[in-house]
This record gives sequence, structure tokens and C-alpha cells, in this order.
Amino acid sequence: MRTLIKDIFNNEGKKVELMGWVAVRRDHGKIIFIDLRDRSGFVQVVFLAKPKELYEIANKLRSEWVVKIIGQVNARPENMVNPEMPTGRFEILASELEILSEAKTTPIAVDTDGKEIGEESRMEYRYLDIRRPRIQRNLRLRSKTLSAISDYLKERDFVEVETPVLGASTPEGARDFLVPSRLYPGKFYALPQAPQQYKQLLMVAGLERYFQVARCFRDEDTRGDRQPEFTQIDLEMSFVTRDDVMATLEGLIIELIQKVYPEKKISQIPFPRISYKEAIEKYKSDKPDLRKDKNDPNELAFVWVIDHPFYEWTEDGSSVNAGKGHWDFGHNPFSMPHGENLPDNSENLSDIKAYQYDLALNGYEVAGGSIRNHKPELLKKAFILLGYDESVVISKFGHMLNAFSYGVPPHGGFAIGFDRLMMILLNEPNIREVIAFPKTGDARDLMTGAPSEVDKKQLEELHLEIKKAKK
Repeated sequence: MRTLIKDIFNNEGKKVELMGWVAVRRDHGKIIFIDLRDRSGFVQVVFLAKPKELYEIANKLRSEWVVKIIGQVNARPENMVNPEMPTGRFEILASELEILSEAKTTPIAVDTDGKEIGEESRMEYRYLDIRRPRIQRNLRLRSKTLSAISDYLKERDFVEVETPVLGASTPEGARDFLVPSRLYPGKFYALPQAPQQYKQLLMVAGLERYFQVARCFRDEDTRGDRQPEFTQIDLEMSFVTRDDVMATLEGLIIELIQKVYPEKKISQIPFPRISYKEAIEKYKSDKPDLRKDKNDPNELAFVWVIDHPFYEWTEDGSSVNAGKGHWDFGHNPFSMPHGENLPDNSENLSDIKAYQYDLALNGYEVAGGSIRNHKPELLKKAFILLGYDESVVISKFGHMLNAFSYGVPPHGGFAIGFDRLMMILLNEPNIREVIAFPKTGDARDLMTGAPSEVDKKQLEELHLEIKKAKK
């Protein structure tokens, strides 16, 4: 029966069966040493000159070969203890060896932290890159963090619900990834930028408390803290005020840090609150970095930024006037304006504030949300003030407006940018270091070759034709 390397401490003097990868092989004449690696750690294994058959098999071993080893757990002599290795007080005296799989020489090193290797090489061989201890640790802590968040919410009566990935294209701030329909020529699904509408509809449905680990998709330019596809922790609550929702998120974050990252120190509890106006005027940013010592990787300076503009002037966006200067939504179309009211014309849109709240951490926005606009006529008016025709609003959001006519509770929620939060908690320079299979900085998957061309038959089935770009 297999024993994990981390469990050899309880088996001194006993025979164990270990399985894993050969991390390092060292030949000292008539003795061969290897460092064996499994998911739990490393341990040194010793092969003596006798029995000869075992030694000859061990002599063939190379880095990254996969093996099964049976041997006795022995304490090392005091002068041979390796303090750099958690199992450094022990070694395995091998009595049996089976080679489960051989390996070619790896095109990238996997025994370093990987930061000296070019991104393209690491992403092309990501399945090897993940073998390095740093990435293994990142992914394990990502999993542990997700579990802690899920446990916190379920203990407070939140229900985890999966929402659709294929939906309708709606104007929500960024470009949609579109999926052509084979069955309905000329029509398209859109991948969700966020499960915004579905989670609000779950409030109409009477669920009252919802959360989801949601995959989201936005066709926008990439950067260090942004990917075409990413993970959000989405949450929605009924019969709540802005303070109720903010208290839920703040409590979740504080308990998460205390349980999973006890080495981290939160600068101020409760988290300070500043208005959007103050943030811009004082810090020239809507996600200010309030750390006292920006060189301290364990300092976490959370700050709430509230009272964002409901509308903002922009040169680009999702408005019907895109392409020239125009007013657009400052956050998303579903936020409730202060006073639960909007003017009858667009003359003073800059004065309107939204019941919006963003949580910044060390200069990054890590979460955001709002109290939602649950009034059908007010929601419709929010679009009409931007120049949308009422018929367009009904065609895009008629299902929401109709749903809200059947008894909708006041509600609000938030979304945590999970990849970005993990990047900060793990002191990584970008979110690609905390995602198992990320895209490169220019949005490519070098491992699988995506995006890629498809054959003519697939295009014909989707009623599509590729036009060559004009030179």
C-alpha cells in the first residue's frame, strides 16, 4: 500500500512503498542517491551496490522518471541530516525498484522557481511547469482558499448554484466572446462576462442567498492582472442594505486571512471607507494603495471605495454612441442610483451616484458590487438616458423587466476577482502564476495552439465564412 513521503515520520524502521518522480540522481561510486518527489514532498532514497540487480536498475534512472520504490525508513546520522528538506532527518534504504515511466530530458527546468525561464516556454510546457514546487504550492493554496470561502458562505445559509455559460449578448461594459449557433443560422450565444442577470433572477426566484465560483469571459486587452477567462466568486443577497453586503464580504475576507494566511497582517479592521471622489482627489486612483510599508509582502491594506458615479463620460464603451465622446455606465447597468431615482433628462448625469462599493487591496481592485436596481421602470430609464431606444432595452433585458414585475425583493451583491486576490496573497507578479492553465500575456494558449483555425466543414455547419483582411 502506497505511503506518501510526508508520512514517513511515523514509519521509522519500517518498510514503505513510495511512488513519485525522480527529482535528482547522484552517483557516488558504489552508492546511488535519488531525491524522490511526490505531491507531499521530497525524500532521499539510497541504493547500495548489492543486490546487484537493484543497483543496475537504479543506475538507469534519470530526472523526471516515474518510479515505485519499496524500502526501509532509516534515520540519518546526525552529521548527514539535511536541514533544507522537511524529511531531511530520514532516508529510504531501497530494497525494490520498479520503473513506471521513463521521461525525455525536459525542455525547461522544473527544479527552480521558474522565474528565470521565458513565459512562452513555460506556457508551452505548462504541464511540466506545474511540477515546480512554487506552482504546486500556489494551486494547493488556491484550492484551500476556495474551500474556506465556500465553507464560510454555506455556514451562513448561502446556496451554491451554477448558472449558464451560453447566454445572450447584452451591453455590460466589455466585448462579449460570441459563439455562433449551428441550429439557428446567423444567431449567436455569448459567453458570460459575469453571471449578473442570472444571480439577480435567483433573487426573484426566492433563493435569497446565492454564491458561485463562476467562470467569466471578456474579450478585452490583456495585462498582468487580467485574462480573457477568469474566476469570480459571485454572491447575491435579498432584503439587504449596502452595509449588510459589505459586512458579509469584510467578514469573509478577515476570516479567510486568519485561517489560511495567518502570516499576513491586515492594516486596519474594520476596513476604512472613502468615497470615490476622495480617492481620486487624494490618491489619484479609485483603487488606492494604503500600505504603510509597500516593501512588506505580508501587509494587507484593504479599503472600501464607495459612492461611485452612476454615469461617466468616456471615449469608448458599450453605449449606442460608442466611437465618440459620450456618457456610459460607470459600473454596470443594474446598480441602484442614490435616492432610487433618476432625472428626466441627461443634463446633469455627472451628479448621480450609485450604491456601489469596491474593495481595493494594495493598489488593486479585488472585489466590487452594488445594491441592484430592482425597479423595472427605473432600470429601463437608466438605459434610455444614454440614448438607447426603449425597444432595444426591451429586446436586450425584457426577461429581466418581466421578471421584476412578479415580486422582486430589494437585493445586492458582489463579486471577488479571485485570480487577482490570489496573486496578491501569494506575492506573485501576475495572475498567470496562480492559474493552472493560463493564456499568455497576448491571450494565446501555446500548449494547445489556441486560438486556431478550423476546417471549412465546421465553418459551413455554423453558416460562417472567413473574409481575409484587406492589406
